[in-house]
Amino acid sequence: MTDTTNIRLDYGSMLAPRLGGRGLDPERLAAAAGRFREIHANVEARREDGTLGFYDLVRRTPMVGQIEAFADGPGQAFENIVVLGIGGSALGTTSLLHALHGRDWNERSAEERDHFPRLFVLDNVDPDTIAPLLDRLNVGATLFNVVSKSGTTAETMAQFLIVRERLRAALGDDEGYRRHLLFTTDPERGVLRRIADDEGIVTLPIPGNVGGRFSVLSAVGLLPAAMVGIDLDALLAGAAAMEERCRTDALLENPAGVFAALQFLAHTEAGAGVHVMMPYSDRLYAMADWFRQIWAESLGKRKNLEGEDVWVGPTPVKALGATDQHSQVQLYIEGPFDKTVTFLAVDEHDHEVAVPPAYAEIDAIAYLGGHTLGELLDAERRATAAALADSGRMNMTIALPRLDAHAVGQLLMLLEIATVYAGGFYGVDPMDQPGVELGKVLTYGLMGRPGSERADIPDPDPRRVLR
Repeated sequence: MTDTTNIRLDYGSMLAPRLGGRGLDPERLAAAAGRFREIHANVEARREDGTLGFYDLVRRTPMVGQIEAFADGPGQAFENIVVLGIGGSALGTTSLLHALHGRDWNERSAEERDHFPRLFVLDNVDPDTIAPLLDRLNVGATLFNVVSKSGTTAETMAQFLIVRERLRAALGDDEGYRRHLLFTTDPERGVLRRIADDEGIVTLPIPGNVGGRFSVLSAVGLLPAAMVGIDLDALLAGAAAMEERCRTDALLENPAGVFAALQFLAHTEAGAGVHVMMPYSDRLYAMADWFRQIWAESLGKRKNLEGEDVWVGPTPVKALGATDQHSQVQLYIEGPFDKTVTFLAVDEHDHEVAVPPAYAEIDAIAYLGGHTLGELLDAERRATAAALADSGRMNMTIALPRLDAHAVGQLLMLLEIATVYAGGFYGVDPMDQPGVELGKVLTYGLMGRPGSERADIPDPDPRRVLR
């Protein structure tokens, strides 16, 4: 009997029989099974040697209990929690908040939030965002969670220094302000670890074998989630269920394997290197942002595993249904055949809104009466998927039975595992990000970090600047 708690992957519209001859020959997917067995065996070996630590995060550990104890105890004293982080230190937290509590969480009253705190994620250093928020917040009722594994992330550390000064000004330069700080960082080394040890600031560990973009189920994501009342046991159980489904090396039985293989084949054999994620749910839009990072940073690489220049990688794009039917879909249906579209669907919505019957004499709107907004949204998704397929455009659908912690845990783990498998298909290391490091080094030079060479970045050529 089919498990109705499982998320589903419908990939029929990636294949040529549904696309009038375009798309992928089903035999090509079947032929990838042998290569996938090799990739799967390599992934399993890397799990065993501790390289792929994100797999271990699906288990409930004592750390999860400590997080819950903090959230249910000292955490209750705060009206707000502000996460200072960027990239993988922020995107997963935002995805969890929006998916499981909605994008309007911070606008609700304390009663509507069951007195859980508001959650703000400062994932940039734009002064026009940060200054107004800090001016508006009562810092004396706010916990600032500084998330950086190394403690050298320029953006996060600049935020920390600003917040630290605000707290000292408001609460005094004694131990009081430190109770409003929590560091999520490397358990043994790094700048934040040093500061925490010197100043007695509470910390939570990021495991050494878990990279930032794979850290959402570590303390990075779990602490903010627990603070706002998200069920950690259900979230981890969902992730564990997907991890178990992906234990098999039989490609067509492994949902993460199928997702990775289809996207790789679409790119390398059908010229579709643009991978669009299009949730038909406002609450899952941030998930498309999270996917963009993990897919782009993990797979966009200059060198392969043999050290050869290959310059590979897909380009992930986000869209929102039904909103972007009125902006991007025209390109997807009639533009180049260079894209795949992955729809995120939700079977059951938490709320339903009926469309009242009216204007019976106007056929163009009368038909809407008696339906619901959920019905309309799902009809829009199905129609868009069919229109894409009828136009020979590859697409697939990941369907969540409902937007709860168990389903979201499955989705996160599906896409994390798929990313590692895709790295195997592309022949690159999905766990590093050397291209990001160059930008960091140049920034250090521009900002005058000791030990960094002054960045030699030429001024703009005045002949090429329009004024």
